[in-house]
Amino acid sequence: MIVIMQVGATAKQISAVIQRIEEMGLKAHLSEGQERTIIGVVGDDRKAAERDTLGLLEGVERTMRVSHPYKLASREFHPKDTGVPLNGSVVGSKKVVVIAGPCSVESKEQIIETACAVKEAGATALRGGAYKPRSSPYSFQGLGEKGLEYLAEARQVTGLPIVTEVMEPGMVELVSRYADVLQIGARNMQNFPLLNAAGESQRAVLLKRGPANTMEELLMAAEYILARGNSNLMLCERGIRTFETYTRNTFDLNAIPVLKSRTHLPIIADPSHATGKWEYVGAAAKAAIAAGADGLILEVHMEPEKALSDGAQSLRPEKFAELMKQMRRVAEAVDREL
Repeated sequence: MIVIMQVGATAKQISAVIQRIEEMGLKAHLSEGQERTIIGVVGDDRKAAERDTLGLLEGVERTMRVSHPYKLASREFHPKDTGVPLNGSVVGSKKVVVIAGPCSVESKEQIIETACAVKEAGATALRGGAYKPRSSPYSFQGLGEKGLEYLAEARQVTGLPIVTEVMEPGMVELVSRYADVLQIGARNMQNFPLLNAAGESQRAVLLKRGPANTMEELLMAAEYILARGNSNLMLCERGIRTFETYTRNTFDLNAIPVLKSRTHLPIIADPSHATGKWEYVGAAAKAAIAAGADGLILEVHMEPEKALSDGAQSLRPEKFAELMKQMRRVAEAVDREL
């Protein structure tokens, strides 16, 4: 339910409504606009009848049922776009951010060299996996905390904030010591204990859509993080599994405008995992910007042929630099900035 306050409702009236919501054992989420104040009501649906009495309180214009199962992620709750600060930019604004780096941290020299290259090309943040969930137990699993230390050194050298994956609830505290943004990978999109832990960390989160999940399921996963009081959340479209075999996944370009219409959260596109082949990454990246993506996450490797993971979809630094120039022109064509 949403409680819509009257224009000019006083602070005392707003506080009284919040107090009544909390007395019901429910949570109140305040959204103050220039003209109106909206109070979201979240909690046990069995208290629905009791909620209806909120419309009788002073200063309340009307109450309204939220039509979607996700509440806090909905534009009904939060009509204005949410911005997530990142390296002096705001993800979810006119500026399109670019997160770039290798799939895996392989050595200190590799991650620092790559970080310098992507920064020179104009990247906003550095990506790199210290812990890698792999389909095969025999594949490279990452360097662990040593990889996090190398990422921190790369940040010190370049000033680029770090985006790296966290795989389980017990690792959130450790990874948060090093990372600026916690990435929750596609395989973990519905790892609910991990979502709760990431929400409680109050660290910025990049939540990837699962390979076989609907947009609504993605938004419901986001709800877990938001319900823990963490609004520094970005959603990521990285392709879904279909019958097509010419690409790694099928890039759901439709998801970008659809999600933008349904949620206030920023949308990041991942053309690298979507296509799985470096030669298609550029076209998908430019299309994502045109479709309204707030940012991109791209894989860049100094020597893709020697990469320990995802070399086939990684751009060489010179290809990445050229793509940045092209994406800048696309962004300008749709009244955005890169």
